[in-house]
Amino acid sequence: MPIEVTMPRLSDTMQQGTIVKWNVKEGQAVKSGDVIADIETDKATMELQSFDDGVVASLPVAAGQSVPVGTVIMLIAAKGEDLAAVKASAGKGAVTVKAGSPASSAGAGATATAVAAPAGASNGHTAGTRVFASPLAKKIAEESGVDLSRVQGSGPGGRIVRKDVEEALTGGTASRAMAPTNVIPPRAGPESRAPQGLADQLVPLSNMRRIIASRLVESKTTIPHYQVTVDVDMDALMGLRGQLNEQLADQGVKLSVNDFLVRACALAMHQHPYVNARWVDQGATVAIQQLAGVNIGVAIALPMERGGGLVVGTIRGADSVGLRQISAESKRLGDKARAKGLSPEEMSDSTFTISNLGMFGVSHFTAIINPPNAAILAVGAAVQRAVVKNGQVVPGYVMSMTMSSDHRVIDGAMAAQYLATVKGYLEKPATLLV
Repeated sequence: MPIEVTMPRLSDTMQQGTIVKWNVKEGQAVKSGDVIADIETDKATMELQSFDDGVVASLPVAAGQSVPVGTVIMLIAAKGEDLAAVKASAGKGAVTVKAGSPASSAGAGATATAVAAPAGASNGHTAGTRVFASPLAKKIAEESGVDLSRVQGSGPGGRIVRKDVEEALTGGTASRAMAPTNVIPPRAGPESRAPQGLADQLVPLSNMRRIIASRLVESKTTIPHYQVTVDVDMDALMGLRGQLNEQLADQGVKLSVNDFLVRACALAMHQHPYVNARWVDQGATVAIQQLAGVNIGVAIALPMERGGGLVVGTIRGADSVGLRQISAESKRLGDKARAKGLSPEEMSDSTFTISNLGMFGVSHFTAIINPPNAAILAVGAAVQRAVVKNGQVVPGYVMSMTMSSDHRVIDGAMAAQYLATVKGYLEKPATLLV
């Protein structure tokens, strides 16, 4: 029997995935542990490994295509099997998903057929006018004015992928189109005097963008949000941070303001357990669940070349580790998220989330709660202002923090008391070193 490789469920909210890139081709031998594809989920792009040995017989789903979880995306011929016979059983490049249960169930969903590019389409085109190219390749070509009909595809079945368009741009092997094909002409009038380079256009959503949008709408419409804001005197913390970074420079350690913030938020949970909690509504059981572990989620913005979006990396047991460990883990999660994506384990189980836009010069903002958390803290930049100390107006560093809370779990007084505790830690930062 041939081995079926299906679209895996790589996160708890994933309903479909996109084959960003195949790392193998038909006829290629693979063994357990080989990275066979890059999969874009609702949260990040992840590597898909093979769990079996054999020869790739068929790749029925082309790069750039999205299919429901459970859909067969590869057939592997096991040892001793006839490669041609296994390939023929793949339905000549088509994968059909049976109708029935919701698309989120493995192997089920609404009827859908994913057809790979014909084997004869060596340059990514059919005999007609359709161009077989990944969404990312189309986007780059559109922005750069590249005529895809003149580009040679190197992806599965001759599909044009990002690399082909970039090579065409640098090597001059593709002619430039006169203008992007899906740009809507601007209306006459003042609107048409926009700076050159801007145009009305529809930008296709990645799986990540689509799911982020859905979850944020769900959070904002089902959770009763409210906000509480406090200002923090950051003079002592900025001074201590500078001293520590000078002492730790030869060890390659550089503490950020956010590292102190993670530590302060985590320690404050022990005095305010309702903030480290979640709302539970399971039929007959409606309750507030206080959580034993303190896992602080840190929001990480992804670069546009990775599709943009926002992921939350989880620092586990943040109340029981020091600033140096928090700094190292924050840096590791951020670098990995931006380079190749976090694993489901690295993005799960947060009990409280911090979103910090201070590095962009933002002084104040509010954030939407990251379910199933009961709160999220939006943090601005520590900026110098005129402040009153001992009856004198002097310059001082001040940072604004705004906590959005689920009113079903956290009352206004609870939020105020929690923020007061966090503020106390930050204004006396030596307490965070203990």
